[in-house]
Amino acid sequence: MTAAEFLKKYGHCSGVELVRGRVVWSGQEVTNGREGGGVAKFRRGVISQNAARLLGDFVRAHDLGWVAINDTFVPVGPDTVRGADVLYVSYARVPKGEPPEDLTVPPELVIEVRSPTDRWTELMTKMLEYLAAGVGVVVILDPKTRSASVYRDEDRQDIFESTDELKLPDVLPGFAVPVARFFG
Repeated sequence: MTAAEFLKKYGHCSGVELVRGRVVWSGQEVTNGREGGGVAKFRRGVISQNAARLLGDFVRAHDLGWVAINDTFVPVGPDTVRGADVLYVSYARVPKGEPPEDLTVPPELVIEVRSPTDRWTELMTKMLEYLAAGVGVVVILDPKTRSASVYRDEDRQDIFESTDELKLPDVLPGFAVPVARFFG
């Protein structure tokens, strides 16, 4: 399946992605015409909402751009579309006004919240796809360790513990939030 076919058929859905031409619901591939799908765990949902609120409050206060949630689709290849938990895209990439129906440019920032069933190898694949597609920074929040792992293209991973302050000067100058606030 192509990205265009996927968006036409599943563009209204949440918890689904297109991975190398195959439809995947909550980590499970569609097989034999059967579609699975799970409900997000409550804690993961709360952390995603915290991230969206913290990011959104900063972006709104500084009139910088858009913050989107709820598995917003990010095309990362001709046959792969990922659903970001939280993302930020500047007005330079998506101008003010009525937001478009679909995001056709890479956002500057993607935040993913690790679920209990996520394998790190799967998250690393997703992170690399985001970076290769032009996303500037990918943050993975891990509820188990209460930490934030930050990735940039051609840069080493930075890990911020719950007692650290997360700063993203390359995409959001001035943004600084204690990591613990994402999980509280």
